[in-house]
Amino acid sequence: MDPVTLTTDRLLLRTVGPQDTDAVYAAVQDPDIQRWTTIPAPYLPEHAQSFTQQLVPEGWATGSMFTWGVFLPEGEDLAGMLGITMRSLATAEIGFWCAKAHRGNGYVTEAARTASGWAFTHASIDRMEWRAEVGNSSSRTAAERAGFTVEGTLRSAINNNGVRRDCWVGSLLPSDLGLPSTAPYLPTPSP
Repeated sequence: MDPVTLTTDRLLLRTVGPQDTDAVYAAVQDPDIQRWTTIPAPYLPEHAQSFTQQLVPEGWATGSMFTWGVFLPEGEDLAGMLGITMRSLATAEIGFWCAKAHRGNGYVTEAARTASGWAFTHASIDRMEWRAEVGNSSSRTAAERAGFTVEGTLRSAINNNGVRRDCWVGSLLPSDLGLPSTAPYLPTPSP
């Protein structure tokens, strides 16, 4: 699949490439991003280069991972990163981070909602999952504001730099955004 560009009133979501390597590297030097995500730590220039020049293009080419840089359109300023990774038939997992200078503006929430809507309508996804290490309240808040329902805690479900940790898991369904599913959904009746 060719990379897709998405826009909102405030944001431009576009794939990242070699021209963005330095911006990705600089943003990920933030200790909070390294602490709460599963990126390599320390994060070296070669990690950013591999990400922008190999991992991102290969994900789009194979349809296995759709990655967008979250940019402010007026200055091409990198506000964050968002990726949707295919996990199983019609199920994907969303992950994101926000650059320190842009936190508190709702950019990640807006990007997550927009990218999820695209995935539901263009990538045949019927369930979007979000996971974050227990304690990452900023990620949880962004996910909940985007419409995700937190479903519980998974024990030992994230490996963060060699340490297994518990994580929260949540989901967003097409119906949560007023969109149809590709397959019928029959929820469990309430007792």
